[in-house]
Amino acid sequence: MKRSALVAPALAVALVLGALAPLHAGDPKGGLDLWLYCPTNLLVDKNVTELAELWKRAAGAGYTKVLLADSKLAKLGDVDARYFKNLEKAKATAAELKLELVPAVFAIGYSNDLLWHDPNLAEGVPVKDALFVVKSGEARLVADPPVDFKEKWDYKDDGVALDGGTAVVRDPKGNARLTQKLQVSKFRCYHISVEIKSDNFGGEPEVKVLDAKGRSLQYQQLGVARTQDWKTHHVVVNSLENDVFHGVFRDLGRGLGHALVAQVEDRGGRVAQRPPPARRAVRRRRQGRGERLRDDFRPPRMGNQPWNGSYEVWHEPPPIKTRLPDGTKLRVSWFHPVILGEEQVGACPAEPKTSELLRDEARRVREATGARGLMMEFDEIRVLGWDESCAKKKKAPGALLADSARECTKLLSGAQAYVWSDMFDPFHNAHDDYYLVHGDLKGSWEGLDKSVVVVNWNFGKRDESLAFFAQRGHKQVIAGYYDGDVKQARDWLASAAKVKGVTGIMYTTWKHRYDDLEAFAKTCRE
Repeated sequence: MKRSALVAPALAVALVLGALAPLHAGDPKGGLDLWLYCPTNLLVDKNVTELAELWKRAAGAGYTKVLLADSKLAKLGDVDARYFKNLEKAKATAAELKLELVPAVFAIGYSNDLLWHDPNLAEGVPVKDALFVVKSGEARLVADPPVDFKEKWDYKDDGVALDGGTAVVRDPKGNARLTQKLQVSKFRCYHISVEIKSDNFGGEPEVKVLDAKGRSLQYQQLGVARTQDWKTHHVVVNSLENDVFHGVFRDLGRGLGHALVAQVEDRGGRVAQRPPPARRAVRRRRQGRGERLRDDFRPPRMGNQPWNGSYEVWHEPPPIKTRLPDGTKLRVSWFHPVILGEEQVGACPAEPKTSELLRDEARRVREATGARGLMMEFDEIRVLGWDESCAKKKKAPGALLADSARECTKLLSGAQAYVWSDMFDPFHNAHDDYYLVHGDLKGSWEGLDKSVVVVNWNFGKRDESLAFFAQRGHKQVIAGYYDGDVKQARDWLASAAKVKGVTGIMYTTWKHRYDDLEAFAKTCRE
């Protein structure tokens, strides 16, 4: 589930001789704590004023806990005095209203804020032995072999008409798909570009790349506007262990209006290889032997456009400067980050420097906030287990994630630790074949100490999920709403009544929508 930041949890219900304490008039059903999810940027003065008004409403409706999600909490060493002044104002407001602030830390899945410190800590996927050829003092990438993209498609829906290299959507209400099978090389990085023109279009055009089993290798959104003139959109995809792509251009015509899609551009092969490396190893082939030349090349635009922690989808591959003679063939290997959705890039939890940054973040946030509880933002970790640091551990992704969870919990020793449920839930994301994770996430939950409160957002399998964590001895907080129907809370609470240890329920909005704040609280009291 896409979010601009992450959510939070709750504390245990007070017990008297093993029974629930009497409810006060404003308490939600069963005496559960009411939580409020609040993503913000405290560097902006206006936001502090708006938070004060929102928190007054929340306190009046019976909320007692606030998850404070702010990207600046990952960068406290780089913010000025104005930020800390605003943080103190927010803390004072919360104290006056008797609201407990729970800061969000440790962005392992949505890691752009953490990667601000070092973009090269992004979780990488490998490119192996790509061909570079030297000319005039520069070694440049050569498609090996070139990809034979054709304007003749293997399949198209009836609602798509072809006009030369352009596909025109004739029926905006039906499916509009174009597919083509392409031969590629294993562990290579490919660039697909497509021109799109739209007119009052209500769909979301996609470029999907599937392996032979139908598993997607590409999850990046194109970002097509409802109405736009011809514009080039880019996608980058790694072939990983596959030598065949099943390319699908889809959802071109759903919704209102129509979309026009041009042919895929030819940049060094109809689908051009593109290296945005975090690290390279360069070898020259000599009489069947490999000679290692360098392993420290880093592209100048990697992870810093327009600012640190922000990754370009596409840029021209930078050349490698060399004194080798023209015609020399080099084999270059590297790891590159993967962009998912709009801009999500995950950090590698196995990198030693990642651990250093997390340790520093924990210290700074705890000193600045004095918080009694903190939320660990392990969430939707969609790329893991491929890069060099992960490989050295010789562990499955589930074990790697468990190690990171143990480490982060220790960094919060003395405070209450909370964590999202999804990456530790076998009924949610903790399984095999999860996005681009290299292996099985099974067993990730072994890294959660029983003291960690699990913030559960698995609404689809809430009975199974709540029971799983309850049996493991965890207290839980329900994360509900998601900008939908407040009555969803009733279904959550019905499931929570079947297990022990559910201590709170949270109003969780991904769209900064607080219209239903009071209605949600009322529903939880019914």
